Amino acid sequence: MERLQKVIAHSGIASRRKSEELIVEGKVKVNGVIVKELGTKVGPNDTVEVEGIKVEREEKVYFLLYKPRGVISAVRDDKDRKVVTDFFPHIQERIYPVGRLDYDTSGLLVMTNDGEFSNLLTHPKYEIDKSYIAKIKGIPTRQELTKLQRGIKLEDGMTAPAKVKFISADRSKITCIVELTIREGRNRQVRRMFEALGFPVMKLRRERFGTLTLKGLNAGEARELTPHEVKQLRTLAQTGQFVTLYSKSKPI
Repeated sequence: MERLQKVIAHSGIASRRKSEELIVEGKVKVNGVIVKELGTKVGPNDTVEVEGIKVEREEKVYFLLYKPRGVISAVRDDKDRKVVTDFFPHIQERIYPVGRLDYDTSGLLVMTNDGEFSNLLTHPKYEIDKSYIAKIKGIPTRQELTKLQRGIKLEDGMTAPAKVKFISADRSKITCIVELTIREGRNRQVRRMFEALGFPVMKLRRERFGTLTLKGLNAGEARELTPHEVKQLRTLAQTGQFVTLYSKSKPI
């Protein structure tokens, strides 16, 4: 079920705010009945009309994108920078990213036009786990990595327990590669966790999102999710289980 104004806006008939105005003005019908309540929700089998015009629902689509660095996780940018939807020029549906990756962070990003699915994957109570490969300046000790596992105090509070895997170190350059798996989605969280320990992140890539990985993709490439993968993600979010796999690290 989705909010009526969201369904109208997503169809392209009007903006979200204009859709709300149309509802309040009594210009919207659901199954032939005028609806003026903004909290009204409709399902896929409900018929919605705006000023006598039937709203055509888009078919739900789901994609996995390997976002390169230097790309905005948005559908548009007021500074005219490259955005993630630029990688889908032939997709007619109005897709958008599920969550976001920072401008300087590469990696796995789910794209869809399914609002309920997007909420399921991003709402804090569902806790989908995400794995990141970080190249950091410095080489932390075992004790310092343990602090990441237990949780780090940031300016917006303690982080939840995480999973940490030390992958490799370059002692001549005093850098190392660490895999960090978290369930939260705070702004720049992985970077801030390492920085709180005194290890600035030089490069960062999201390698896994729930059961999805970047296997078979290069930066800038995308593929459609299979129905089984979509079902797996829904189940994972609803059961709240940590995925106990680590992906093989590629050069970062």
